[in-house]
Amino acid sequence: MQTYVWTLPTRIFHWMLVVYIVLMFLTSETESFLNIHAAFGYGVGILIIFRIFWGFIGPKYSKFAEWPLSIKEIIEFILNFSNTKKIYTGHNPAASFVMLGIIVTVLFATLTGILTYGIQEGRGVLSFLNSSFFKEMELFEEIHEFFANFLLLLVGIHIIGVIVDRLLHSKINTLSSMITGYKNIEADPASLNFFQKLFAVIMLLFAILIPLYATTFDSGLTSSRFVPVNYENEHSLFVDECSACHTLYPPFLLPTNSWKKLMATLQDHFGDDASLEKEDRISIEKFLLANSASNSTKEAAFYITESLKGKKDIIAITKTPYWIGKHKNLDRDIFISSSIKSKANCKACHKDIEQGLIEDSSIKIPNSGV
Repeated sequence: MQTYVWTLPTRIFHWMLVVYIVLMFLTSETESFLNIHAAFGYGVGILIIFRIFWGFIGPKYSKFAEWPLSIKEIIEFILNFSNTKKIYTGHNPAASFVMLGIIVTVLFATLTGILTYGIQEGRGVLSFLNSSFFKEMELFEEIHEFFANFLLLLVGIHIIGVIVDRLLHSKINTLSSMITGYKNIEADPASLNFFQKLFAVIMLLFAILIPLYATTFDSGLTSSRFVPVNYENEHSLFVDECSACHTLYPPFLLPTNSWKKLMATLQDHFGDDASLEKEDRISIEKFLLANSASNSTKEAAFYITESLKGKKDIIAITKTPYWIGKHKNLDRDIFISSSIKSKANCKACHKDIEQGLIEDSSIKIPNSGV
């Protein structure tokens, strides 16, 4: 006899969560995909909110009250694991604990991800926290990665459980029930009322539309708190003197100590004499120090400053450990190609750098042909 156990909203939630989590992990290591990662993170958050409410207002077998979540039950289940006489219509005790763990872990992974995105990148709904907590950005990132890795462990346990259940209870068709909704078991069927159907449609639709919206439009979900800087209006002398010979490097690309040393040695400025009148030099230096990496909440500024601790003599951006680390995997021929010509030509790849922006999503690396 077949019994309808998992209703359509429960099954859609399950497979959407699987797809979204896979997409999250595929986009987690590539910074150019960070906005896509964040967009689907919002989608996962909506799915988890739906599932939490579904655990209280959903149909039979999907409610948390239906789950055998007790120590006594889990011990009994483990001790009699191969016993095929006791059949659980919904989740068995082990699956109940694992599923609850997945829901809680995904919830915290989502929350810490949004926090990290706002604090580290200055993007998204919590971008306003960037100015207050950016010095602790690595802590939030580590917490987020902990929950993400713990989720992998739980997913692995879940998959193993499904395989073992398939081997021991193949006749019940637990695995296929997450596709068809039916198990080969005799029990009361699950059903949906109008309110449950309406709630499921709204929430699952949101979980689809929000990621699409976030990846298609420059919305508050992924937009940056950092805007292009008109340095001509900020300090015209800085623009006139510094952009006359090379790329206009934003002040946040070096910390105060490096700018002080650079401005003190203008008579030998990378092999050229870039000496200035005293008043002009003081004015430009004051502007550079006020807007240096030491005083910026941009991610690149933070890591440049960290990489230069104990290295006060470095005044070339391309000599900073952070710059070297970020560019180490690029083909060396790129920097001598006709379209770039030099490591110092940052604007060849970072089109908005002279407006004070270095966005991973806008990096365009020219062909490396010389």
